[in-house]
Amino acid sequence: MDEMELICFQLITSAGTAKSYFIEAIQKAKEGLFDEAQDLIDQGDEMLKTGHGPHTDMVQKEAAGESVPLSLILMHAEDQMMSTEVFKILAEEFIELYKKLSTEK
Repeated sequence: MDEMELICFQLITSAGTAKSYFIEAIQKAKEGLFDEAQDLIDQGDEMLKTGHGPHTDMVQKEAAGESVPLSLILMHAEDQMMSTEVFKILAEEFIELYKKLSTEK
């Protein structure tokens, strides 16, 4: 396995783990456990940041003129990173909605 594939798998793993934290955060908010939900959002955010380092390195290399080989696995890694970013935003919105609903009871 070459270096590029390893980076892609790191991105995929980071994004997948972060997404799992975000899903669990929504479930905790649904139970009214808002502090736990926020902790999970924070953990997911940290996990997502671990993927941003190698991702930023790749972008900088390409911006500097180095060729970054395009592959299906890289496209999948990019998709996972992007969808996890969107999922984080939605998770935060769901948590706020559950907070609002809990105060209206």
